[in-house]
Amino acid sequence: MQEEIINLYEKISDQLSEEEFKAQIDEILMENDLYDEVDAAHIILEKYGVDDESSDESCDEARVEMSAEILEYYNKVKDKISPEDFLNRMDYYKSKNEHASFMSEETFAEMVVGEYVNEEIEVISEQPDYAADTIDKLEKDMKDATVSGRVISISNPRSFKTRKGQSGQVCNVELKDNTGTIRTVFWTQNIKLLKNVNEGEIIQIKGVDIKEGYSGLEGNLRQRSTLIHLDEDPSKYPEYVEDITDIADIQGDTKVNIIARIVRISTVRSYEKNGKQGKVASIDLQDYSGKITYTLWNKNVELIQDLGLEDGDTVKIIQAQARERMNRDGESEMSLTHWDGRIIKGDFDVPEVTHEFSLIGDLSEAQDVSIKGIVSRLQDIKTFTRKTDGSEGCLRNFDVRDTTGEIRVTLWGDDTQLPINKGDIIKIIGGTVRFDEYTQSQYSMNTNFNTQITINPENLSMEDLDAFNDLREQLRPVPIGEIYTIDDDGIELDVVGRILSVDDTNEFQRDDGSIGIVRSLTFADESGKVRLSLWNERAEEEYLVGDAYQIENARTRLGMYSVDLNIGSGARLIKLSEEQASAMFIPELATLEKALYDYKKIEEIDEDDTDVIIIGRVIELNDVRTFERDNGDTGAVRNIEIADETGSIRIVLWDDNAQREFEMGQAIKLQNPRFDLDRDNRIEAVVNRSTAILEPNENELERLPSQDELMEVIYVPKPIESLTEDDVNVCVTGTIHDVEADRVIRKRCPACGKTVEETEDEYICDYCGHVFDDPKYLLMVPLRIEDDTGSIKVTFFDNLAEELIGMNKEEIISIVDDGYGIEDKLEDLEGLTIEILANVSFDDYNEENRLNPKKILSKYY
Repeated sequence: MQEEIINLYEKISDQLSEEEFKAQIDEILMENDLYDEVDAAHIILEKYGVDDESSDESCDEARVEMSAEILEYYNKVKDKISPEDFLNRMDYYKSKNEHASFMSEETFAEMVVGEYVNEEIEVISEQPDYAADTIDKLEKDMKDATVSGRVISISNPRSFKTRKGQSGQVCNVELKDNTGTIRTVFWTQNIKLLKNVNEGEIIQIKGVDIKEGYSGLEGNLRQRSTLIHLDEDPSKYPEYVEDITDIADIQGDTKVNIIARIVRISTVRSYEKNGKQGKVASIDLQDYSGKITYTLWNKNVELIQDLGLEDGDTVKIIQAQARERMNRDGESEMSLTHWDGRIIKGDFDVPEVTHEFSLIGDLSEAQDVSIKGIVSRLQDIKTFTRKTDGSEGCLRNFDVRDTTGEIRVTLWGDDTQLPINKGDIIKIIGGTVRFDEYTQSQYSMNTNFNTQITINPENLSMEDLDAFNDLREQLRPVPIGEIYTIDDDGIELDVVGRILSVDDTNEFQRDDGSIGIVRSLTFADESGKVRLSLWNERAEEEYLVGDAYQIENARTRLGMYSVDLNIGSGARLIKLSEEQASAMFIPELATLEKALYDYKKIEEIDEDDTDVIIIGRVIELNDVRTFERDNGDTGAVRNIEIADETGSIRIVLWDDNAQREFEMGQAIKLQNPRFDLDRDNRIEAVVNRSTAILEPNENELERLPSQDELMEVIYVPKPIESLTEDDVNVCVTGTIHDVEADRVIRKRCPACGKTVEETEDEYICDYCGHVFDDPKYLLMVPLRIEDDTGSIKVTFFDNLAEELIGMNKEEIISIVDDGYGIEDKLEDLEGLTIEILANVSFDDYNEENRLNPKKILSKYY
């Protein structure tokens, strides 16, 4: 062995002897003269799963990729093209025929060979080796039989799926001799044998299993069946004459060949029979003598797409089955059905058929009307319940526009699933126009089972294309920033963008007493933002901040200071993938936020600020408080505090936002809060329906200090004499003095919160007049704390008062109601040293600063 072969053998020497290795090389070389010894050695290594790092040349890789069947084709042109280029050409044909499911790898290999070689059909004379039984001698369950006959018909290949989900093709060929007829079944691997076979030729097939078929015996080819052409006495076989029958001369219960032009192709419809689902489509055909309908069922329906059939094409149809039936008017009518015949698309001599396409602006009530135009408006599919039998149906409306007008078109049933998009060019042949007082044009078009609907047809004139492209330009989405220039209610328009904020759903009562649901979203593109109002089912769907949408048929709604968009039942919300959003030039969320909002540090915030984003970490969490609104509903409110390196700010949360879970140190981003002044004249942020509470992105988090870093910056220790009325989150340490022990428990009106006095068995609020039995209780402990530099007044309320005293409010209320007091507990506070976090405010009544405590950090004697 040569040195390279020896090196390769060493990699597999533990599995094969040297003699076995050489024998397998010789076997490969005998079967495939494309290979040399090194090629064969690499294939053996691959066969035994041995890693072959040396076989990395592109030519070798290409050869290994070829199956034995493909190599047979490549060997025919190996002196004209490299293996790699051969595979590349196969890939080219695959891409060109990706929808032709019946084409196999061998089909594409044949196409490449056809570029270089014109193969001659091998013709075999009658010899003993090629003798076969006549068809009448074939019997059920015969194996590996040989069948000869004249080709009477060849069906178009049909695709199928096995029970295991694998795809395949099947094709039927009818053979006939002077003793009978038999159908032979060619499967996926056999169909390549029919490349050079045509009706009328005499062929012989070896390796056929005879089985009982639908209409008698049939021959099923095996994986290795072979086919040859025979050249022998034609008297042994019936004469084949490809008679072309004029449509006007077709008789019932016959098989005919016709040449005709396609007038229209109906959309595919589904049906159910005996519990099984099926498909059907009809093709209207015409020759110089008349018209006829040609029906395709189930898998044969796929031939329309596989062959690329369109109205205007000319076709030859072999062995179509003719049927005679009575139409609705009681008249005899002829039709054709496709079974085992063949449809051949070509350039046949058939009279032209010119459709009369009506201008939409000229339409009036009529049947069998044809139009073409742009889909200018599209609605989602709607379902309904039929009154006749209670079954469920579906319909879909869309508008078609040409240069003269616009009309509403209604699709029914399966047609609603057609992949129609706004802006598509659409051709409709055979619709019914009727008067419709609910449309702007006063007319609408209904489709039916014979209507042809073609989306983006290819056979349009340049004049039509130019006109439709101009109309399509008028359908472009409106920049959101331009919506505010609209001063009319109910203007319909399209927008694209991203969701910036999502409100909670709100219920409302309609005039008829039923309950409706509404939800608001903030939607934006780079030009601006707008509020969307979504109703009922749309309001209940899930929406996420940052998601991109294309919104069609939204309607303007004028407010006092803004223009909103109503998303009603006729509107469409189409969620876009990030790839689609990028293709439509919709900026990313972070880019939109920078364009539409000002990022501000907390110390920079002003009371009048709008369209601001602030980012901070939670440094304080207060409890949720519930209250009763004037209408009897229960509301919720909660205060939290967030901070950045410049300061902190209180956030006021309402209802569902108040119930959200937050953690100390959690980073949050507030998009577009409202800013107000609190009772201490400090700025607070209010989360309203235009505000979004989001998680900061990675870049934003990198610029935000950690919780520990914020504590050092925000919680600054100060002596009492250095405190000013603007201080927030100061850390003050002092000793308690002057605890006010009287009226630790204050009774308050549950309606207005003012202090009340008990009168006999009930309470009456002197402020609002509310009469009630049970007051609200406020626990309050006023005192002073002092350090070496001075003293300051502090009042502890409720939770902080409970923590300071060491008793809960309920215990204290019970003791006080029993006529006792907690003076001893309050006296124990004298001399206690406490460390607290607090804000400083100015007491106008006493004209001095005071502390508003937020947290007790420590207490000790």
